[in-house]
Amino acid sequence: MVKKKKVAIIIQARVGSSRLPGKILMDIEGMPMLWHITDRLRLSKTADAVIVATTVNKEDDAVEALCRKHKIDFYRGSEDDVLDRYYQAAMAYDAGVVARICGDCPLIDYEATDMVISAYIDARDRFDGASNAIKRTYPRGLDTEVVSMPALKKVWEMAQERYQREHVLCYIHERPDVFKIRSVENDKDLSGLRWTVDEASDLTLVREIYKRLYEGHKVFLMKDILKVLEREPHLMSINEEVAQKDHRL
Repeated sequence: MVKKKKVAIIIQARVGSSRLPGKILMDIEGMPMLWHITDRLRLSKTADAVIVATTVNKEDDAVEALCRKHKIDFYRGSEDDVLDRYYQAAMAYDAGVVARICGDCPLIDYEATDMVISAYIDARDRFDGASNAIKRTYPRGLDTEVVSMPALKKVWEMAQERYQREHVLCYIHERPDVFKIRSVENDKDLSGLRWTVDEASDLTLVREIYKRLYEGHKVFLMKDILKVLEREPHLMSINEEVAQKDHRL
């Protein structure tokens, strides 16, 4: 099972979400949301592995079952110490570079993720990682944070506060004196668009987008979604009332 992998995309996913429990297994066009996320990221041109990092809780047996059924790499670890879960998952798959993705981003664009990974790799002699969530210019739900394994190990060793263990790279952003993270920004500021899933209305929007773009199991990208919203701007009102949690912190 363990294979040498240089770049690993690790998706943080558990059934017990506080705002919309069970969302990662909810149906979108006939398949669970988590399956869509892994399916989209498997098209990455820069990653060697896509791994689901879930918990050892009984309720996440369903996540393991999904991964086994669809031959998705996975790791099970601590529910509360998410930093340890990520670190151990990366260790289990011999990752040299880790890209962090949240499990509530069914519109994730592999090209955007690849851009962040490449931005780090191209400048790894000067940076410990890269992120498109430092200065937000991409829609919420396309967040990608990349970190080298040595930097992740340092965070794993140094972060002590509970909130620093619950939020994987929080410590990195608190210590710019120790870690240098490259900011990746879009040409146009699209940070006002919300494409992540925290509430039922978020899922409604995502399902509407899939209805329009997923015909024939086609993997669509950010540019395709933008065209839909340009034609049907009323769709953006579906989830406009949802308060945003900061997944970066």
